[in-house]
Amino acid sequence: MSDRHAPHTSHPPHGLHVLPFEKPIVELLARVREMRELARGDRGLEPELRKLEDRTAKLARQVFSELSPWQKVQLSRHPNRPYTLDYISRIFEGFCELHGDRTFGDDPSIVAGFARLRGRSVMVVGHQKGRGAKERVKRNFGMPHPEGYRKARRVYELASRFGLPIVTLVDTPGAFPGIGAEERGQSEAIGACLAAMSRAPVPVVATIIGEGGSGGALALAVANRVLVLEYGTYSVITPEGCASILWKDGSKADEAAARMKMTAPDLLRLGVVDRVIEEPAGGAHQNHEEAARLVGAAIVEALGEIDGSSTSPASLIEHRYQRFRAMGAITG
Repeated sequence: MSDRHAPHTSHPPHGLHVLPFEKPIVELLARVREMRELARGDRGLEPELRKLEDRTAKLARQVFSELSPWQKVQLSRHPNRPYTLDYISRIFEGFCELHGDRTFGDDPSIVAGFARLRGRSVMVVGHQKGRGAKERVKRNFGMPHPEGYRKARRVYELASRFGLPIVTLVDTPGAFPGIGAEERGQSEAIGACLAAMSRAPVPVVATIIGEGGSGGALALAVANRVLVLEYGTYSVITPEGCASILWKDGSKADEAAARMKMTAPDLLRLGVVDRVIEEPAGGAHQNHEEAARLVGAAIVEALGEIDGSSTSPASLIEHRYQRFRAMGAITG
């Protein structure tokens, strides 16, 4: 079954993959859900169940507030985490997927198409990792080939032509570095994607829903507003890659993650993102419905903020230009 048409649940099966540091919280959340199922229909128990859920959520937040950067990287990659198609099915209506780059072929690791958001027509583009071995191979683990970026560029240009806002969902370790991808012009495809997005005369909102790696992520994130989920990460390279380059030892990824300032609080402090979206207790993978509700509300709010400011095509483009030019600037 394709991950696009697989049944979605509010609380995905947590037993499939549990990280060591989240095990106590996952077990506690599972017990609370079991109690709610057993008490279904008994309104007399509702107040006590709500108190128990609130205490559990508070405990989860206390535990997760002490996570290291490397542990947050692991959460951003969690295989139970909601992916682009999970969000699209819950946030948007009437999604009509577009395929192909009109040059080589279709790349399933990038999903793109028309949709409606609260009655407003938009273009949606996102990385898709896939669930299960078969789907992950099909989606190339969320690492796009050149044709994926050319498809994204085609959608950006369509959005510009029809005056539709662009909404992107970022979740990739990076662009695919294989020989075939390089032969088909990977760097050129990413560069053209960056150019098309930067000069799009429409509002652009990007949300980092998992991990955002290198130019493979930036090709979907040259936006007027960049949002990131609480346990999302965003960096120029993976911690493993950074450790291999700096210390010739990939096992030092935990140290690299701490030094790279790639977690949501650091990204907000450094001005790389504009807002951190709070995740459900225990992480987005614990409650897909709630995660989608929070992400959807944040995207709508971000679009509203852009609408509330000057929205002429020239001002939108200039805003993006100034936003990215200011990154890394040193002031006296």
